[in-house]
Amino acid sequence: MKARLLSAWDALLNLIYPPVCQICREERAGIKEGYVGGECWSQVRFVTAPFCHRCGLPYAGSITQPFVCGNCADIQFHFRFARSAVIANPLVLQVIHRYKYNHALCFEPFLADLLIRQAVPSLNNEKWDLIVPVPLHPAKEREREFNQAERLARHLSRATQIPVNTQLVRRVKPTQTQTQLNRAERAGNVQAAFAPRGRKKLNGEKIILLDDVLTTGATTSACARVLRRAGAGDVCVWTVARGA
Repeated sequence: MKARLLSAWDALLNLIYPPVCQICREERAGIKEGYVGGECWSQVRFVTAPFCHRCGLPYAGSITQPFVCGNCADIQFHFRFARSAVIANPLVLQVIHRYKYNHALCFEPFLADLLIRQAVPSLNNEKWDLIVPVPLHPAKEREREFNQAERLARHLSRATQIPVNTQLVRRVKPTQTQTQLNRAERAGNVQAAFAPRGRKKLNGEKIILLDDVLTTGATTSACARVLRRAGAGDVCVWTVARGA
């Protein structure tokens, strides 16, 4: 059944998008390439060590030991650690923006592939129980017609066999976009933005909180706080891209 659905989805994408890179419009690229050609693909920069042990911020030096960066040394995050697949450079941000705001679903396989390449080997080092996508406010989800975090979470679930759960936390505050806010404004913007969904309590489950981009960690920390209060034993964060 899943294979038939995926085949139908591929056929639909082929009807909507020609097999050409949807960024430069010059190279040939179809579904298997995520509609991103080789030259554009070469601009992707994966997050590799060294990076901050807590927030995953890449560091250009040659540190060989685990370290905590100056940005989060005095911040109390409600997740144990955050990791991202790639650096949020202009090409990656353009793809994510078009995917989220222009309904460019052709980029979903590309973004999912980036996430899976990096997250799966790392997640295999520990046992995790659930993947929880960061929820959108219902009004924003109706406007956007989908939650990008949830769709990407389902790709990661298929690759890891870790189930997705969207029934644990909800967004109750229609916050403004975080992109134009500084660190303090971002933290205030998402304060009290999330709440438990229903009365179900967790029993020490280890949870992967998933979103598309992490910058200051304010949104994911606010969401992780709700999960920890509901009884999660551990929370880590994975995102496709890491902003500065």
